[in-house]
Amino acid sequence: MRLIQFQRASGIDDALRAGSAPDTAFLAGGTSLVDLMKLEVLHPARVVDVGRLALTRIDSEGGGLRIGALATNTDVAQNGEVKKKLPALSEALLSGASPQLRNAATVGGNLLQRTRCAYYRDLATACNKRDPGAGCDALQGWTRMHAILGTSDRCIAAHPSDMCVALAALDATVRVRGAAGERDIPFAELHLLPGEHPEREFALAPGELILSVFVPATPQAARSRYLKVRDRASYAFALASCAAALHVEGGRIRAAGLALGGVGTKPWRVPEAEAALVGQAPSAEAFGRAAEIALRGARTRPDNAFKVELARRTAVRALRRAAEAT
Repeated sequence: MRLIQFQRASGIDDALRAGSAPDTAFLAGGTSLVDLMKLEVLHPARVVDVGRLALTRIDSEGGGLRIGALATNTDVAQNGEVKKKLPALSEALLSGASPQLRNAATVGGNLLQRTRCAYYRDLATACNKRDPGAGCDALQGWTRMHAILGTSDRCIAAHPSDMCVALAALDATVRVRGAAGERDIPFAELHLLPGEHPEREFALAPGELILSVFVPATPQAARSRYLKVRDRASYAFALASCAAALHVEGGRIRAAGLALGGVGTKPWRVPEAEAALVGQAPSAEAFGRAAEIALRGARTRPDNAFKVELARRTAVRALRRAAEAT
């Protein structure tokens, strides 16, 4: 048994002071952190409970929605403004986990969700993400659930979140606060590629706390859709998923957002694929070209090579649904 120091933060400043200590983890809903602590994959020396901070609001702001980091997945998914202005976000959240977990899981925790790689969660295997320099048993192991985009010779773990795929396509921004003050992080920069250091997953400074997420309420966001392909209809992680957002006017695509899930080491957004859609008539041919661009550079293994075609078809179908919504 490992002893930990536990503290319940009374406010944001109190949380930041406590979180500045080395080897400290913030605890919100606990649906991921507590799970990994039980497995001894993560073992922080200190845990700071931020679950009672006033960060639960969902408000209209400057042409978009500001979503508090402690808003639960259920509250966001069921919010009327989210369903109206950001339907892909609602659909993505409702496709994840179970109702019980969605009632506890928070937006901030979902943003920092760790991989579901079986090798990462098994202490008997080598994992560079869990133990830098140890090696990666997944490289020669069972890789059906692993990534084909953004991988490196040190890590091929897939990013697990549905919500993050939607936020990537919707061009969200994450607001954080730390010792140096507040700053906004473009969503594309929040999650890091594994490269030579797969243990570094997020572009957060030590002790920084996520405060909120801002999502622009654009015309394409209002007609966005999320599609998830998985082994069973509920409580399963994506084999491939896609968030698609299209603004169609006068028979042409004026703006587009496209992100893939289940196939990348981070939520996978390729601006070139979106640019290829702009100015085109919404069609299977245009959608197929965009999907091909999004999947360029895929590196497959025998168990997950099927994901290339599966992700392509998923993207085309999601784009078609978004086009039909217009």
